[in-house]
Amino acid sequence: MNDVNDLQAQSSEDPSWPRANALLGRDSGAPIAIIGVPACETSISPTRADTTPGAVRDALRRYSTFSATHDIDLENLNIFDAGDVESPDHDEGEARVAQALESLKEKIVIAIGGDNSITYSVATALAGESIKQSGLITFDAHHDLRDGISNGSPVRRLVEAGMPGDNIVQVGIADFSNSAHYARRAQDMGITVIPRADFNARSIGSIVDQAIEVASRGGGPVHVDIDVDVCDRSVAPGCPAAAPGGLSADELRQVSFLMGADSRVGSVDFTEVDAQSDSPDGRTVRLVALCILEFLCGVASRDL
Repeated sequence: MNDVNDLQAQSSEDPSWPRANALLGRDSGAPIAIIGVPACETSISPTRADTTPGAVRDALRRYSTFSATHDIDLENLNIFDAGDVESPDHDEGEARVAQALESLKEKIVIAIGGDNSITYSVATALAGESIKQSGLITFDAHHDLRDGISNGSPVRRLVEAGMPGDNIVQVGIADFSNSAHYARRAQDMGITVIPRADFNARSIGSIVDQAIEVASRGGGPVHVDIDVDVCDRSVAPGCPAAAPGGLSADELRQVSFLMGADSRVGSVDFTEVDAQSDSPDGRTVRLVALCILEFLCGVASRDL
């Protein structure tokens, strides 16, 4: 059987159809880095989000390096695969995240979660002493302002670490997925909230422009958190908290491209996907892989 599988794999290879996973290499001097942060232990709901970074890397093999929409071929893009952070949960794990990211601070960083707790560890590690000038944009159905330490608290923790609430934008906040208490907390912290319903009345470009203007006004790096449960549950069954009525897969792909295209954005994370609870066709993991490629196309477009 292994011989048959090997032959099938060989027959599907085509030198004129480069696969996206081939973009990931071991050149630590590359200007872009991708790193897995498989946190899952403090999640409010049980999750195997720790299995997702590997699943996303595997999914990249299903796609090519060429975008017809943007007329961009990523084939020659140089990306350093920094591997996965071992046991990134709790204080010791967050220290390991900071250590792993120390050498990546001058690069554009793509972090693959893991649950949403990684937004705190990744953003603080990359911002360092400039945390008071840095900004955050979340694409998320939830405020993530809970007390304690979990995947429901990274935004609150970032504010407490020194990031000004005035530099934080939350896009895609969903009805009936939050409480009035946390909505008031966001308001009290000065956080700009752009609800899901705004996508029905405004262009994606105008929403992204507003978000980046607000998040970058401190003059420091902007980190983007793409919590995939901002999507409609039909396109993200691997996100336990996704609800009907969220963003479409195409909307999330457009958002990813526009975030990558703006030079004020220095890093992005993709979170809250449990690869083991995904649908049999792997649609949630494949969406993350495509959003990473869209983000990379955006980065490539900066020089065009």
